[in-house]
Amino acid sequence: MISFVKRCIARHLLLYVFASVFLLTKIYGQQQPTVIPDSMQNKTTEELIELIKKTYPGEIGVYEKALLDNQNLEIHIAEKYYEMGRFFYDKEAYLKSLKFLDQAILIAKAKKELKQLGKAYSLKGHVYLREGHDQQALDAYYAAIDIAITTGDIDREMITKSGLIIVLTRMNQLDKALEISEHMIQNIYLTSFVNSENHVRIYTTINDVYLAKEMYDKVLQYADEGIEISKSIDFKAGLLDLYIKKGMVFYHQKNYNKALDYLIKSEKILAAEDIENKFFPTVNINYFMASCYYQQQKYNQAITYARKSIDTLKESDKNKEPVIQLHLLLANCYRAKKDYKQALFWNDEYVRLNKYYQIHKDKTVNKIYKKETLQLESQIDVLQSEMIEENKTNYVTNSILITICLLLVSIVGIYFKKQQNSKNTFVQLVEKIDQLEAKETVKSGKIFTKELNIDDQKVNDILHKLEKLEEQEYFLKSDCNLRGMAKKVKSNATYLSKIISTYKMKNFNEYINDLRIEYVLRRLKKDKKFRSFSIKSIASEIGYKSDNSFTKHFRAKTGINPSYYIKNLEKLATEYT
Repeated sequence: MISFVKRCIARHLLLYVFASVFLLTKIYGQQQPTVIPDSMQNKTTEELIELIKKTYPGEIGVYEKALLDNQNLEIHIAEKYYEMGRFFYDKEAYLKSLKFLDQAILIAKAKKELKQLGKAYSLKGHVYLREGHDQQALDAYYAAIDIAITTGDIDREMITKSGLIIVLTRMNQLDKALEISEHMIQNIYLTSFVNSENHVRIYTTINDVYLAKEMYDKVLQYADEGIEISKSIDFKAGLLDLYIKKGMVFYHQKNYNKALDYLIKSEKILAAEDIENKFFPTVNINYFMASCYYQQQKYNQAITYARKSIDTLKESDKNKEPVIQLHLLLANCYRAKKDYKQALFWNDEYVRLNKYYQIHKDKTVNKIYKKETLQLESQIDVLQSEMIEENKTNYVTNSILITICLLLVSIVGIYFKKQQNSKNTFVQLVEKIDQLEAKETVKSGKIFTKELNIDDQKVNDILHKLEKLEEQEYFLKSDCNLRGMAKKVKSNATYLSKIISTYKMKNFNEYINDLRIEYVLRRLKKDKKFRSFSIKSIASEIGYKSDNSFTKHFRAKTGINPSYYIKNLEKLATEYT
């Protein structure tokens, strides 16, 4: 049996290789090579660079080809390639930038020029960061930081870490980002950046971390310091960013008029000055302007600012987090105006884009964890490398073959067992729901007091208000959270969390998820029309922001998928008609 499977694997591998070679040959055979005219052959590197810069963004392919085909692999050519990578980065032509940076890295590696190599890796990380490719950005940043530490280049280390903490903040690795930020602040005066544009840029970057951690006093402190430096050196881009940061702080502090003052200042700078890379400043201004107007119930103005960004975006930009949030804000604006058709449209767009973003985000988080555990894993690898190398081929081959055989033998049995388990689970669920519906809800005023630093009357009052919120189905709101619920019951988040933990025997998230799943189980059973909704629409209806999140919590609570539950409810309904 094993011999037969080996032959099958070998045969399929050969077919795959031949097919791949054929396809690649066909593709490359159809490509027309860029022909370099004789007049280009004698151009110097500097002349080619000037031609590219002068003709951008026109037809510059022939100049690029001539420059990249340069056979001179000296380090000064790597510096020229880096210069072109920077040029295209500033022009937001990221694919072209990467092409030249890769060539610079190739030469720097060959010449073992670490500083040049670190500089190229650092800029490559910035390119991937702008493109939203966080996993590749991390690879480049970690490579650049290792080189900077090795060479003692603290300036390069600081520049690279500025990009790194943006990725960490995006992926909610806030403690790690804060640790790096504090280190950067302590060492800023050891660099050559003092009172320069880079000094301001470091302040703008670490303020993103402080914003995420809700350390608003820190944001205002470093924003004011950065604004003072920016004004003294006439650095408009820094001034723009820090005004936006202050607007964000006052928005979060619910001082909407003051927030609008700073956002309007930043909007005027953006309109009057030739600021490079306007995407994120524009989106951030529009988002927080729209949010301020939304909070003030000025929905038409909020929609105007939200649409300012969305209507002018490229499709590739729609997968970036602030743009995704704009879609959700638009949905809320239209819902407040009772324009439910538009509200559903923008909510569906938000769900679609957020689903893609979450998948991409999870990949990056895994990369971060892998980097953090790399040193421990490397120690084990060193100790076991000889044994692994000696037995690797036989072990891997035999493991694969045995696994395939076991899967072939057991897969049918597992399938039917799983089906039976799901069926039993469904029957138990329906019986449980029937029992719950048959019982009368008995509400007792008695409270079993436990150790809690809140007086009994206050506990009773809060629990009574929680019951009212449950009756009003407040848990179905998508913005239902601990802080908001605490306001509803006239308490604070800490007390409410303790009360839920003590008297509901679960944390806040478990409490809300249990209420939602119990609600949807009952409603799906009795509401035929609700069963006809898509999983995405059901999820949105009961407060989840994505169908993945709803399915995960439903399965954790019941042991089956919502689609299976709905399908069998339909079968059950058919049997009784």
